[in-house]
Amino acid sequence: MKKWGFLLIFAICLGVTAFKIVPLFQGEKVVIVENGIVEGKVSSGNIKKVEIPVEQIYQGNLLLVNSKHPVHNEGIKSDVINLYARKELVKGYRVFNSETYLSEDIESKFSDMVLDAEEDEVSSFFITSGFRGFDEQTKLYKDMGSNRALPAGYSEHNLGLSLDVGSTQGKMEVAPEGKRKWIAENAWKYGFTLRYPEDKTDITGIMNEPWHIRYVGLPHSAIMKEKNFVLEEYLEYLKEQKHISATVNGQKYEVFYYPVTENTTINVPANLRYEVSGNNTDGVIVTVFPDNV
Repeated sequence: MKKWGFLLIFAICLGVTAFKIVPLFQGEKVVIVENGIVEGKVSSGNIKKVEIPVEQIYQGNLLLVNSKHPVHNEGIKSDVINLYARKELVKGYRVFNSETYLSEDIESKFSDMVLDAEEDEVSSFFITSGFRGFDEQTKLYKDMGSNRALPAGYSEHNLGLSLDVGSTQGKMEVAPEGKRKWIAENAWKYGFTLRYPEDKTDITGIMNEPWHIRYVGLPHSAIMKEKNFVLEEYLEYLKEQKHISATVNGQKYEVFYYPVTENTTINVPANLRYEVSGNNTDGVIVTVFPDNV
């Protein structure tokens, strides 16, 4: 496995914490005003104001899609590719058939994960399903019924951010990828989260699916793993906290939640990389990255 620094830090800090969540503006006055602007000094330096259109609520890697919150066209990944037709990208895993699709960006991150897994002697990954269009989802829903599938527009597979992972060695419950819980224990390091765990069915409304992983990105996957959150819980946590700081591998990330209405303006760092993702309900999450990430 790649000797990523954060794995070493995680091992050293085991029993204490893999990362910490602390108030973002320690010792500083912070005021959340009505339109979502944070008044205060961003710890990373200078700030600038940017306008967030309402459409941004429905775009990004942190979109909540479930029986109450459908996919919006703006949220569907634009870089979906046919993995069977792009065989040069398929390394360390196999695909189900010639109609297996996935976001190219997400495929790259998944490839990093499965290639690293080979050093743990886990090397039989199999993508059974990736991106599904609305027509395919409708057919699946009709064929499998409401107990095993979701109607078109209400499945994460319609976004392009999720995939079902199997094993060429058999069912996940007996294969190394599942039996040894490699995915459950390691996917967060690559920005993925196990979307439908057994102990959260009352929250997600979906039965346990140890094969279904969803990309949310770092530091979100690390926070969700540490706090045992599913996406519903994590997004609610961000709304309550408004701002958190998470340190992963010694690198400090800052995460903000802003409610969004018409013509909402927010503050972002002027000299650091940041990403804005909607939550698919009522606001956006701004993730500020360390200057060397």
